Amino acid sequence: MERLHKFMAYCGIASRRKCEELIYQGIVKVNGQVVTKPRTIIEPDLDKVEVTGKVIKPPDKKIYLLLYKPPGVVTTLYDPQGRRKVADLIPRLKERVYPVGRLDYDSEGLLLLTNDGKLAHCLTHPRYQVPKTYRVWVKGAPGPEKLNQIKQGVLLEDGLTLPAEIKAVEKINKDATLLEITVYEGRKRLIRRMCTQIGHPVLRLKRIRLGPLALTGLKPGQYRFLTKKEVDSLREMINLR
Repeated sequence: MERLHKFMAYCGIASRRKCEELIYQGIVKVNGQVVTKPRTIIEPDLDKVEVTGKVIKPPDKKIYLLLYKPPGVVTTLYDPQGRRKVADLIPRLKERVYPVGRLDYDSEGLLLLTNDGKLAHCLTHPRYQVPKTYRVWVKGAPGPEKLNQIKQGVLLEDGLTLPAEIKAVEKINKDATLLEITVYEGRKRLIRRMCTQIGHPVLRLKRIRLGPLALTGLKPGQYRFLTKKEVDSLREMINLR
């Protein structure tokens, strides 16, 4: 027995949240009947699930791609505005992969794409507090007091942020400083909002690590497949067997 939106994510359709949206849109059928409740219980081995008329099944092979997302690219597989998207940067695969978490349009760096729904869910769930590290170019030169605000937690409109790790790497010039920030949550535009809150808006944002994964060796727009060792490290980090 399985909830419909979880089964769809496991089949590599999209993230669980996106699958819920697809169900609400009325484009998902179970045994020929339109279903609009994401938490509908199904029997994967017996029920036929269709998305936009296509029967979906769990992937035969799990795929893990690490992409260096350039700025000016949307973290999505489809975009109604016709903008460049991450799907344009990766190879055409028999197995459909989707992004784990997001990098906003103007941000760049490490982005994981996979069809492993269980792993993707754990990596993005607040419970697991997966570390994500960013190089952040900010306006001005934040002093120790400002940096300490981010270390302890910043009060945003959606609540207090979790304590983060932060250090000043380099003063670029009198108008800009390079910081390195590690956060343990995945709120929308979190780094940008924290830096704005302390009075030092982000000029450039680049994710360089996700848990044990590093961006090393890739240029903007390039990708590579994860090694078995890297996949095992991700699973060990979140205790996923």
